[in-house]
Amino acid sequence: MLPQVKWSRQALQQLESAINYIEQDSVQAAEKVKASIFQKIEALRQHPEKYNPDKFKHNNDGSFRAFEIYKHRITYRFVKNEIRILRIRHTKMNPKEY
Repeated sequence: MLPQVKWSRQALQQLESAINYIEQDSVQAAEKVKASIFQKIEALRQHPEKYNPDKFKHNNDGSFRAFEIYKHRITYRFVKNEIRILRIRHTKMNPKEY
């Protein structure tokens, strides 16, 4: 059985904010970025450990992972049968360790 994808409220807000910002310049670009992010996240269901452990997570047990797409860093956690999308940040922003 494939793992379920669940989103944190923070990650949904961050995605919405990023897409709204991109839409100011180009609606088409915003749709492309949004579709690509959702496509990559859906692909995680097949291979949830595809990406490296998150280097910004303190005491990471390997379950916190991250990848980048269109200058956005998506952080997620894979445990048992669940992929939880934790946050979406532009790569130009200073990373916050957590």
